[in-house]
Amino acid sequence: MKSNFEFLNKTFPVLANLGSTAESYLYSDANSSLIKLGLFGETIVNLMLKLDQMEPPEYDNTHANRIKLLKKEGLISQNIDDIIYSLRIARNKAVHSGYDSFEDCVILLEMGHNLAIWFMQTYGDWQYAPAEFVLPEDNSQQADFEALLKEKEELIAVLTEKVLKQKPSKTLSSKERLKRAASASEMMKLSEKETRYLIDAQLRKVGWEVDTVNLRYSKGTRPQKGKNIAIAEWPTNSSVGDHGYADYVLFIGLKLVGIIEAKRMFLDIPSVLDYQCKDYAKNIKDEHAEYMIDSWGEYKAPLLFATNGRKYLKQLETKSGIWFLDVRKPANIPKAQQGWMSPDGILELLEKDIEAANASLEELPYDLLRDKDGLNLREYQIDAIEAAEKAIIEGKQTALLSMATGTGKTRTVLGMIYRFLKTGRFKRILFLVDRSALGEQAQDVFKEVKLEDLMTLDEIYNIKNLEDRMIDKETKIQVATVQSLVKRILDNQDETMPSIIDYDLIVIDEAHRGYILDKEMDEDEILYRNQDDYISKYRAVIEYFDSVKIALTATPALHTSEIFGKPVYNYTYREAVVEGYLVDHDAPHTIVTKLSKEGINYEKGETVAIYDPVTGEIMNSDELEDELKFDVEKFNRQVITESFNRTVLIEISKELDPEGEGKTLIYAVDDSHADLIVKILKEIFEPYGVDNDAIMKITGSVGGGNKKKVLEAVKRFKNEKYPNIAVTVDLLTTGIDVPEITTLVFMRRVKSRILFEQMMGRATRLCPEIGKTHFEIYDPIGVYESLQPVNTMKPVVANPSTSFEDLLTGLEVLPTEKQIKNQIDMIIAKLQRKKRSMNEKTMAHFIDLSGGQDPTEFIGKIKGMSAEDAKEHIIKNKKLFDMLKEGTNDPRRAVVISDKEDELLSHTRGYGEGKKPEDYLEEFKTFITNNFNKIVALNIVCTRPKELTRDSLKSLKLELDRHMFTEQQLNTAWKEVKNQDIAADIISFIRQQAIGSTLLSHEERIKNAVDRLKKNHDFNKMELGWIERIEKNLLLESILDQATFETGSFKTAGGYNKINKIFKNQLDDIIQELNEYLYDDGGSVA
Repeated sequence: MKSNFEFLNKTFPVLANLGSTAESYLYSDANSSLIKLGLFGETIVNLMLKLDQMEPPEYDNTHANRIKLLKKEGLISQNIDDIIYSLRIARNKAVHSGYDSFEDCVILLEMGHNLAIWFMQTYGDWQYAPAEFVLPEDNSQQADFEALLKEKEELIAVLTEKVLKQKPSKTLSSKERLKRAASASEMMKLSEKETRYLIDAQLRKVGWEVDTVNLRYSKGTRPQKGKNIAIAEWPTNSSVGDHGYADYVLFIGLKLVGIIEAKRMFLDIPSVLDYQCKDYAKNIKDEHAEYMIDSWGEYKAPLLFATNGRKYLKQLETKSGIWFLDVRKPANIPKAQQGWMSPDGILELLEKDIEAANASLEELPYDLLRDKDGLNLREYQIDAIEAAEKAIIEGKQTALLSMATGTGKTRTVLGMIYRFLKTGRFKRILFLVDRSALGEQAQDVFKEVKLEDLMTLDEIYNIKNLEDRMIDKETKIQVATVQSLVKRILDNQDETMPSIIDYDLIVIDEAHRGYILDKEMDEDEILYRNQDDYISKYRAVIEYFDSVKIALTATPALHTSEIFGKPVYNYTYREAVVEGYLVDHDAPHTIVTKLSKEGINYEKGETVAIYDPVTGEIMNSDELEDELKFDVEKFNRQVITESFNRTVLIEISKELDPEGEGKTLIYAVDDSHADLIVKILKEIFEPYGVDNDAIMKITGSVGGGNKKKVLEAVKRFKNEKYPNIAVTVDLLTTGIDVPEITTLVFMRRVKSRILFEQMMGRATRLCPEIGKTHFEIYDPIGVYESLQPVNTMKPVVANPSTSFEDLLTGLEVLPTEKQIKNQIDMIIAKLQRKKRSMNEKTMAHFIDLSGGQDPTEFIGKIKGMSAEDAKEHIIKNKKLFDMLKEGTNDPRRAVVISDKEDELLSHTRGYGEGKKPEDYLEEFKTFITNNFNKIVALNIVCTRPKELTRDSLKSLKLELDRHMFTEQQLNTAWKEVKNQDIAADIISFIRQQAIGSTLLSHEERIKNAVDRLKKNHDFNKMELGWIERIEKNLLLESILDQATFETGSFKTAGGYNKINKIFKNQLDDIIQELNEYLYDDGGSVA
């Protein structure tokens, strides 16, 4: 009889021999058979790396890590991974524990055969039509059996050695290989026995004792106290299915909690729940009634599961995933899940009373969250919590909260988590962040803020921190990064993994971050590059868990709403500024230099200095064949220009104080650029004796990339005087709170509106300790102006390091001649750069593959062709570009070093579209005049200011803001035009422009009114104390009415009623009189 693996012999003889040797050992030595099957799987993985010319992992080059690498590249799908995992684990058990199950060996041989078919179709003959697996004959009694085995073992050793020495010959593009791998995987048809074996492994990982072959009812397996067992082939009185035998029945101790039915791949699953599973649950035998925990109508088992072992795919929804139905309520519907429930998770699910918990949540007052000695949440934070709770009580599974950067999302989360745990609405909560620094920040808040009985959240509940990988029954909160869960769920090669119900609530911080990755695309690339790469892992981690998800972000992206729905609550940056919870930015400083205006230009025939970051060498280029121009967007990316950086920084440094209280954050292009900025700034400030630690780089590379050192640098910037000026790339762009930041400097151009707003958000926080009133923006590269007209947030932007493979793929699908020509220009430009770094060997290969042309000649030929002919010629020479194989993620590309001198041309404020400050003030006056009778609140400010309410003033400020008129920018424009530093409020500006009132500063207007009130009354000491408190309150806001005394410290002190008594029940008269004085400013309609 032929071996099932014979078909591999011609193309992959080592695999054919490993497979047939495993078959030979089956009857005489199952242990050796299992070891050979494990080696078979490992050899396939090694061959894949070889054939696709992939380098093995640089560190810890184990079989498991090689599998992870191939999974990351998309070459190994879930079902292939499951098979390789099964072979690997069986081999480990065979080697280390003497494992020798004949029954398992038979199943694994069949699985190995399926793996072999997949490998042949992916790496060998795509057209191969597989034969059915046939159980091998027992040849162990043959006279020459031992000799044949010895011969096979020797041959395997020889062939394995050949594989190691074999030179790779990649014949398929990466894209075509991925397509083949996916198609072959989809065509694979596992038997029900194979499917059950895989399900065993999956259940085992989440805490069940399971073994379809041995832990079966027929072999005497029964429920046991203290054990969580999935017992196979459990008999019922059902007349459907396999003679009434359920594939698995789940027992937690002596409690029957669930039934699982397993089917072959490609079968629809939901109908299995409706027919078999439901019938099994209704027909539990009377003799097993002792295991029932309750009954629900006809049902005697609460939880039903059906699966075919296939990973859940939305496109194949009914033929994939683990379908689950909770029959305790008739209205429950089946749903697909990404994984299995753990025993502990099922117990928590069965014990949970959602209706009662929701009722408790509705009844629990918010007073504790408002406690000034505790969490002290603001009203909008309470509103956000209420909105999230309302969504959950209404049965929503997701809720998105949009809150501006700096409005205290972490404290809001703390209050929300406390209420959910206090009322028992959720048992265990995962707080998910995208970087360690954000997790550390949250942990600090959990440990510092007092809640009930002067205890912190950390003292009330068991919290697992970033460094804690495992949870236990007592865990109530876990803080984790997305990256750590990607490793534990998507790249899992361990014998345990998280269960889908380990957490019943996930709170996702900075939810927009799912797409702000290193990869960026331009509009043409969108047509041919896979956008799912940007969010697939992020989304897969979030959707793996069967839990409620609450996401928080300051800047919702398109995919954020796709995952979590539209925001249930929205509190914008402008609202926060208007209400005084964040500071505004002033009109940005626009700095124009000769080079930023004209670009860096090289004429034809010039040579340029090129720096190679890999070798550290600087060399001159050949004479340029064409003109070369770099605009400001490419500065410090493709061309290093110290002169531009120095010119700009000298100008900005005139307004920086490295030893002052306010801090400065500078955004650089990359690590090298950050080093250059730090160097220049230290040289600028050296003559002033500035402390060397005042200016520092804070990027992911500090301390040699040591995470602990990086976090220390971030904490130092946040908590200590120095550094006062920090230069960063991406590390401090989101989620880091340093209220002392008063200045932002953009030395890099970003095209993502979301990323830009996150970067701006670093400076929005209040900091009264240093008298912070606003923050400054210095923008020498024009990022503010370039993004100002953008109304929607774009998820993808141009990538300067796109690979040849992507460029050629784009060339094949781009439709218009203009797009094709642009793509060809990009390919030529990339080839121009590439040719300068070619070694002799690469050059020889290039000339050979191109038919005798070197790169310069090849480029010349393309340039002489029409766009369509050039396209055809490039595609025809695809192998040539495959040979050049340049990765997309290596930032260490060669850059031009420019010695072109720069000079400052202008330093102005940006009031939009090149407007001068006087234009801005004139536009404001025109707006006020034109809308005087159209906007009610505007009319009230000018004619009846005493009637102005908080809501109407807020509405007016937001309307002005929509037309780009802000209090801070009006003051700056006034100062520039009139040379008067007044600090007036928006009411004063409106009245000055509309009715000719005297423009007074906000402080002066309040002080004058209070002084007049005091002169007109003989207040006693107690009354004077309250007048001073009223004055302080007015300095922070512009409205005084009865409602004022029911907020903040007034409310804490007894509110309106108590303060009215102090003023002998004349508080209303005092309020009215003070308001008259406030607006007695000489206006013609006052």
